[in-house]
Amino acid sequence: MKEGRKLKSIDPMNAVSVYIMPHRNGASNQFNASLDITEAEKFIHQKRAEGKKGLGLMHIVLASYVRTVASYPGINRFVRGQKVYARNNIDMCLTIKKEMALNAPETVIKIPAAADDTIDNVYENIMKLLEENRELSASNGMDFAAKFLSYIPGVFLKFAVWLLKLLDYFGLLPKSLVKVSPFHGSMFLTNMGSLGIDPIYHHLYDFGNLPLFCAMGKKRTEYKLNADGTVRKIRMMDITIVCDERICDGHYYASAFKTLKKHIENPHMLEAKPEKVVCDIK
Repeated sequence: MKEGRKLKSIDPMNAVSVYIMPHRNGASNQFNASLDITEAEKFIHQKRAEGKKGLGLMHIVLASYVRTVASYPGINRFVRGQKVYARNNIDMCLTIKKEMALNAPETVIKIPAAADDTIDNVYENIMKLLEENRELSASNGMDFAAKFLSYIPGVFLKFAVWLLKLLDYFGLLPKSLVKVSPFHGSMFLTNMGSLGIDPIYHHLYDFGNLPLFCAMGKKRTEYKLNADGTVRKIRMMDITIVCDERICDGHYYASAFKTLKKHIENPHMLEAKPEKVVCDIK
């Protein structure tokens, strides 16, 4: 298996569930959280003053996901051929518009990461890929693959997609195609806040193996009443996550999401490498 190793000691319920729920969309659960981003916004101003131009909440969310995988690698598993696998790497997918115009073209970048990466590592990887792909004339592997498929007549394209799904089921897709595919990876992030709207619950794809789809919403201001009767101004942001329930149980997901929330709300924790990186089960 190119992308991971089959888990042999997985809980029997998870092993059976992939046959009861063979499709990723039918096995998806939805989760939402309201995050206090007051400290995160202070952190962003600090990092930008240090020279991290363009660093924002998107970088913090992705770096927090990487840090969560370091402690809870189970959220980076995937299902293929009705078996559960532990992924060998971390690949985060992100849709970008080449310019902020209504009909401007979009592309998807895949951001590689190591489980012990800091926010500086994640930021540098993202900014390098953004610089390479933001030009209107720039095309990456995903763009070329989509363009090639679009030239195939409809009836033959339907057969081509069926064949790709069959190869994907058995893990036989060419490595070059998996490398550029936006449907294969650890998680997909979309930033609806950049469009000034609340986050959506984005479906998972039945093609590929993405187990998580996360959406960020717009920032807002709230006022909270303190115990002493004073009022405190805080900044908030909502996120939604759609996840494949077959890769781990609810308690595991809950623990992982608490860790994700903690790091987004306290991003200074992302500046140092994690004390320990946990390996997934055998």
